Amino acid sequence: MILKSPLLPPNQDSLSIDILLDDIVLTHSLFLPTEKFLQELHQYFVWAGGMEGPEGLGRKQACLAMLLHFLDTYQGLLQEEEGAGHIIKDLYLLIMKDESLYQDLREDTLRLHQLVETVELKIPEESQPPSKQVKPLFRHFRRIDSCLQTRVAFRGSDEIFCRVYMPDHSYVTIRSRLSASVQDILGSVTEKLQYSEEPAGREDSLILVAVASSGEKVLLQPTEDCVFTTLGINSHLFACTRDSFEALMPLPEEIQVSPGDTEIHRVEPEDVANHLTAFHWELFRCVHELEFVDYVFHGERGRRETANLELLLQRCSEVTHWVATEVLLCEAPGKRAQLLKKFLKIAAICKQNQDLLSFYAVVMGLDNAAVSRLRLTWEKLPGKFKNLFRKFENLTDPCRNHKSYREVISKMKPPVIPFVPLILKDLTFLHEGSKTLVDGLVNIEKLHSVAEKVRTIRKYRSRPLCLDTEASPHHLQTKAYVRQFQVIDNQNLLFELSYKLEANSQ
Repeated sequence: MILKSPLLPPNQDSLSIDILLDDIVLTHSLFLPTEKFLQELHQYFVWAGGMEGPEGLGRKQACLAMLLHFLDTYQGLLQEEEGAGHIIKDLYLLIMKDESLYQDLREDTLRLHQLVETVELKIPEESQPPSKQVKPLFRHFRRIDSCLQTRVAFRGSDEIFCRVYMPDHSYVTIRSRLSASVQDILGSVTEKLQYSEEPAGREDSLILVAVASSGEKVLLQPTEDCVFTTLGINSHLFACTRDSFEALMPLPEEIQVSPGDTEIHRVEPEDVANHLTAFHWELFRCVHELEFVDYVFHGERGRRETANLELLLQRCSEVTHWVATEVLLCEAPGKRAQLLKKFLKIAAICKQNQDLLSFYAVVMGLDNAAVSRLRLTWEKLPGKFKNLFRKFENLTDPCRNHKSYREVISKMKPPVIPFVPLILKDLTFLHEGSKTLVDGLVNIEKLHSVAEKVRTIRKYRSRPLCLDTEASPHHLQTKAYVRQFQVIDNQNLLFELSYKLEANSQ
């Protein structure tokens, strides 16, 4: 096992040691679950305690360095690891009682004490923390006060309010943990509906279904958990019996649209772009760097740890559909061309803000087939804007492994909001391109490559974002608009709108 030999090579400089520590902490879950990793660390410290002289002290110091780096990296994620909390507490007590470490590494042991005090460890025997504030999660809770608040990271143990609909589109509002299983959700629904006769049997007769605005239905299995953040933009949860599954229909407000002037026509491009950047920076900051590893390498098993990343990816899709929705709801050809210009200006300002997530999403929205086919509208654009759009398309072109995009972002200094799906694509390539274990040994080169990619995220966020967004009523209205887009995510419906605007465009 990796921890049976010295944790750190004795003849390495401090920078190499820091990188090696970081590689192991960021990627250990590829070959060893977190709880098992900490158990190995605990056993290693006990084993080193049986050795005398400088060698034993050196190994215990290496163990302390690993634990410090682990705690510093994981922080709030540890509140989801019940078993990890026990092991960390036991190891912490062992270290703090070790006189040799306390004498030689007083600063490190004090820092360990501070970290353990700071990090929330989930240890059931101890008194439970006070109940947390319930966090609004879904788009159908359109509360201005909630959307204007600074976003904070979600954890699996957080409680949220959620609406679960019935086939007749009535609904019950339940309070649930973000990580709740489908079975738990159905139990809450059953209780809320106040079934009187044989509640357990009636609960088994209910199923939970995710229904998209297109009418697509996905039956969720009882053991599935963390389903909330995997829902589509306009998807909703329905509880029904199996015989009513086929009759389920999307909510009317998700399939009905009303063309006409919306808020986008009344706001300045700079205001929209700056609020997009500010909001997406909040969302990006909420994503723990380890969520990228969990999302790619653990798939379904990593859902609980990837809630914030999934919400950011959903937001990227939402912005893309927002652009297409706004253009296709604009019936006047002249206004529609002006709207194209406004979106191109928004994209340009987002790029200037180094918000490449918003930039990409806006350009992809303009590239939506239902929008790009509007030949008569695009012809009304001045040549300068047509050229600008071609330039933007070249920058988002995936040819030669996104060469243009990579050249641009490599010249940017933090803060930067990258196009997050491309980071996941790179990590997937690293995952599928090489084995984690070779002849039973850990592939250190793969771990280092994965950790290097994750460290780019750390680099992008190494400096704070400073944008001048006023707090006037007008700016608060724009802020609320940007954070609560009403979008159509049904491509068939977008095409219907497009053909009504320009039936004969190619």
